[in-house]
Amino acid sequence: MPTSLKQLQAQKQKLAPRQILQARLLQLSSINLEQAIVEELEQNPLLEQVEPEDQQIDEKKDDSPIDDIDVSMEDMYSDESTYYLSEQKKEMPLPERRNLLEDLIDQLKDSNMTELEKEISEEIIWNTNERGFLDTDLILIADRFELLEEEIEPILQKVQRLDPKGVGSRNLRECLMIQLEANNSSLAFNLVDNYFEDFMHKRYEKIISKLQCSKKELHDAIAEISYLNPHPGEGYRDKFQTVIPDLIIVEENNDWVITTNDGGIPELRISQDYEHKLNSNTLSKDAKRFIKSKMDSANWFIEAIQQRRSTLVHVMRSIIKFQPEWFGGDTEYLRPLKLQDISDEIGMDISTISRSTRGKYVDSPYGIFELKHFFTDSIKLNDGLEIGTYVIKRSLDKIINSENKQKPLSDDELVIELDQRGYNLARRTVAKYRDQLGYPVARLRKEI
Repeated sequence: MPTSLKQLQAQKQKLAPRQILQARLLQLSSINLEQAIVEELEQNPLLEQVEPEDQQIDEKKDDSPIDDIDVSMEDMYSDESTYYLSEQKKEMPLPERRNLLEDLIDQLKDSNMTELEKEISEEIIWNTNERGFLDTDLILIADRFELLEEEIEPILQKVQRLDPKGVGSRNLRECLMIQLEANNSSLAFNLVDNYFEDFMHKRYEKIISKLQCSKKELHDAIAEISYLNPHPGEGYRDKFQTVIPDLIIVEENNDWVITTNDGGIPELRISQDYEHKLNSNTLSKDAKRFIKSKMDSANWFIEAIQQRRSTLVHVMRSIIKFQPEWFGGDTEYLRPLKLQDISDEIGMDISTISRSTRGKYVDSPYGIFELKHFFTDSIKLNDGLEIGTYVIKRSLDKIINSENKQKPLSDDELVIELDQRGYNLARRTVAKYRDQLGYPVARLRKEI
């Protein structure tokens, strides 16, 4: 096992620095991208910001027709209904997670993990959902690295011990146990470890009988568990954090115009002074080598920003293609859509699609939405019809919200209600969706 990890690490280290840089900038929000640019300007003397007056001078000097300015861009966006501009910047308050993923990735930098372990950890982090739980099967992540599931299980355990503790857990029980493991001889740990189902369903008398403990002891153990964080990701929410949409879409003449919202991002260029120095004969070989390395870094940085824009536009355009009903105005309906579908459509790696959609927002005529909003799993109904789980969950949410709070609906009754709306589902499926929506069982929803 260790040998395969070592061999794969040797392969992974051949990854080009510019590819690593592109992945890093792609995962940043617009706000954090601006900060990254400021930091790079401070660290790299060959990178400079184009001042507005310089921009005007350059425009006066340029007599070439508009169509000849950047042929590569024209080729990149061959769809005439899709454009990318950078003249505007919109920002507004919107509830959002506060950089959970970036905080976790920053913690990896200070860990004693190998580079490969950090890369796998980052992949795990990018596959956590809004609640902080692992949102995919571990075997799928293992397959991407050509490893066995048991080989990356220890890496997952390291991620789960980052702050907030329990992030990356596969279920609530695992999340709570990780937070309690420092005192694994406690009644609270024993309760979660061995009597979790009884605990969740409040079968307290049964627990007291099995554990031979007093009511007070059980009460204290439950109180200890109640102080734990059941959803590690939600602790990073900030009600009034400013969100700058990364994309703006507007419908014009029955077509969608896609605009990158990067008016606040400065235009960058290579310092001409250093370029002249590099071509002169007055510098030593070491000085020229230093300038050349910084020039490469500056070029890669500028290229990575352009690549980020390109990728976001391509992903957004593909999302629009896959969700015509939603963008046609039926915002209650989303087709089944997975990251892999976009990956196959535009020919990019699924990890690139994940970075493009996580924490990226689009300003649409129907409001501001995270790109992740447009992705939903599918389920095949008994009549063979395949439908997105988003649609079913919306219906289920409405049913529960409108129920009689003195007589809440059981899961069997929810099955009947959904069936009346054309969704014939098994009871356990309905129970799973109810739990994912954050609703407990009927008797725990009852109000006096």
